[in-house]
Amino acid sequence: MKDWVGDLNSVVRTLGSSAHAKEDREEHDYYATEPVAVEMLCELETFSPNIWECACGGGHISKVLESKGYKVKSTDLIDRGFGESGIDFLKTNEFFGGDIVTNPPYKYAQEFIEHALELIPEGNKIAMFLKVQFLEGQNRRGLFMLNPPRTVYVSSSRLACAKNGEFKGVARAVAYAWFVWEKGFDGVTQIKWFN
Repeated sequence: MKDWVGDLNSVVRTLGSSAHAKEDREEHDYYATEPVAVEMLCELETFSPNIWECACGGGHISKVLESKGYKVKSTDLIDRGFGESGIDFLKTNEFFGGDIVTNPPYKYAQEFIEHALELIPEGNKIAMFLKVQFLEGQNRRGLFMLNPPRTVYVSSSRLACAKNGEFKGVARAVAYAWFVWEKGFDGVTQIKWFN
């Protein structure tokens, strides 16, 4: 008995393909992270006392990290009423002695990861909240071979990212994970599940 009632467009809308989404993507790829996802990350990982949230948007990640006692440097390219705006993370060369935790604009996720690894000291971490499908792709294979994440925490239930930070009525159709790199790590990536 058939239980699928969608078509190809349903699939690509669900996956968030910008070419087929029911509505236009946010111009600067601003999709805020559900704060509970950050709460869960803090149960899974400990970080340096100093964290840079380099795509802070409305502060959804930063506020949770601050509530956990971390000193958070919050910056973003666009002014969304939180943190320091006008800072293009991909163009900064500022060394940062702590860890970097963010939900980067998905279309620039690989660039954010590579650049973050350049800016932190050996042994420090970056954590990126990304779609599980970030694991696939020929172009990203080189990233994973050269800089394997130490751990990928896959959400067993659907967490949300909300366009423009508007969580009311947001669909939970995409699978997300926290990808955690430790600079200098060259072992085998562990996949773990949470929630």
